[in-house]
Amino acid sequence: MLDKLVCSKCSVVLLFCLLALVARAEEGTSFVTVRDGKFFLQGKEYRYVGTNLWYGAILGSEGQGGNRKRLVQELDDMRAVGIDNVRVLIGGDGRDGILSHIAPKLQSEPGVYNDTILAGLDFLMAELEKRDMKAVLYFNNAWEWSGGYGAYLDWVGFSGDVQSSDGSGKMKHFDLTPVPSIDGWWEYMQYVSNFILNDKAKALAAEHVRKMVTRVNRYTGQPYKDSKALMAWEIANEPRCFINDELHKYKFIEWIDEQSTLIKSLDPNHLVTTGSEGEHGCEDDMRLFNAIHTLPNIDYACIHIWPNNWGWIGKFNQNYDADKTIAENAPDPIVDNVKVACDSTLAYINRAYKLMEKAGRPMVLEEFGYPRDRFLFTPGSPTKGRDAYYEYVFGIIAESGKIAGCNFWGWGGKANVKHTIWQRWDDYVCDPAQEEQGLNSVFAVDKSTMEIIKSMTSKIRK
Repeated sequence: MLDKLVCSKCSVVLLFCLLALVARAEEGTSFVTVRDGKFFLQGKEYRYVGTNLWYGAILGSEGQGGNRKRLVQELDDMRAVGIDNVRVLIGGDGRDGILSHIAPKLQSEPGVYNDTILAGLDFLMAELEKRDMKAVLYFNNAWEWSGGYGAYLDWVGFSGDVQSSDGSGKMKHFDLTPVPSIDGWWEYMQYVSNFILNDKAKALAAEHVRKMVTRVNRYTGQPYKDSKALMAWEIANEPRCFINDELHKYKFIEWIDEQSTLIKSLDPNHLVTTGSEGEHGCEDDMRLFNAIHTLPNIDYACIHIWPNNWGWIGKFNQNYDADKTIAENAPDPIVDNVKVACDSTLAYINRAYKLMEKAGRPMVLEEFGYPRDRFLFTPGSPTKGRDAYYEYVFGIIAESGKIAGCNFWGWGGKANVKHTIWQRWDDYVCDPAQEEQGLNSVFAVDKSTMEIIKSMTSKIRK
């Protein structure tokens, strides 16, 4: 009995010693780490309010679309309200000239890079480091606005047939990736579901990962794997398998595993995550969500929440080319249905958190957005509905312990919005080219929303 007691006491002492060593190691590093379902930075729990800034590398360039003066000002404005984390695209792939795609492209052909954008990324990372800010960098995109899945399929010469969305049952053939605004979203999703089945396309995507992870910053002289400004690498923006069958799900898990393992082999210092929307991006299969976020080289889970896009506040606005104007004398569902959006948001978070709490993985809400009142887009126009939604979401983050960090969508800042639909070379806002400019972006003149963000950043740092 005494021997067992002594052994037990030794085990407790050993455990405390190990925990002390872990804490001491974390204090000496500038990298974000994960322990007990939480983020840590320099020995202290790291929680953050961040934003999406997909265009950060383009804005930091000295080529077309670049504006370093604006970028520096935007980062200063973020810091002034307490934002210390930005989520940035390091993709932009494929053929040019598609109106719904961003421009300029980072990678016009496999391995052919726009060096001005790479310089812009280096500049952005150097500026973030000066401000003790962190970045989440994502390589790829399941959606068409930056190329992503479709660009890689085009590059390997893929062509195929998909079922028409017109209800006729007929098949439609495409030699290049369908453009959703022209050819249909259903057609697009069926077509790009072939990405995760195509070994040649995935091999090209892996080469892009190698190129970016092994990069050395030209301004700091520091490899990205040693960067204090980098929080995490992310496999893709909203990666999906798109088809709800066992083959696609298996190949999707396999791809996430392969990509995360590759990244960790090149950079063991930084975190890796998926970029997933959560349940909605996993074919409504929480087993799939759990599977990709408990892989050995995935450090934390992420979810996205879009009450408007997902029809939680009504289906009046689901077609991007439809007239969405809400008459002045008509009820405004964006304001009236905030409670519905909030209730659905909490339920969505709870379903994911239940699994991640068990797995001991932190969870980040890295995209959420809400339209302006009456579906207006003009900077400074009323945001009663958005403000109420933001306050609710921030309340969950501040009080529940279920969300370790967030990146709202997205930062419009001081952009001068000239057109409802983006035209070259309008100022970038966070709404990509296929969406109305100002749809979900937060601008510097949106005073009430900015005050809510500032209040939230103060709360989580107490």
